[in-house]
Amino acid sequence: MDQGEGKQRRVPRYPFAAPATVIPEAGLPVGGNVTELSLYGCYLDSTAPLAPRARVTVKIFAPTGEYFEADATVIYANPNLGMGLVFRQVRPDYLSTLRKWLLAAMQETKAQKQDPEEKTEDP
Repeated sequence: MDQGEGKQRRVPRYPFAAPATVIPEAGLPVGGNVTELSLYGCYLDSTAPLAPRARVTVKIFAPTGEYFEADATVIYANPNLGMGLVFRQVRPDYLSTLRKWLLAAMQETKAQKQDPEEKTEDP
């Protein structure tokens, strides 16, 4: 299940902002901020991205106190910028949290696309 950077994704990624920690199987945890989220993965801004194919656990923390956790693999890394992760295994309770976050992100994206059209009137 290789989803390289140039390949088309199965589902859209939505803008998302939340702090996260990536814990590799060997080595020190890496912190960063999730900027995109989908049902199958995310993009994490980080100044210390891990190498592609690294197996990790990713934990994403919402301001509400909820968090999401999944086993993941680094699909690609942009040096000093971040990394793309694909989720390998997600427990059902975390999957419901992920789906809730994605629904909210999708609704927010739609609302932002509609707002500029609604504000085209001049006073």
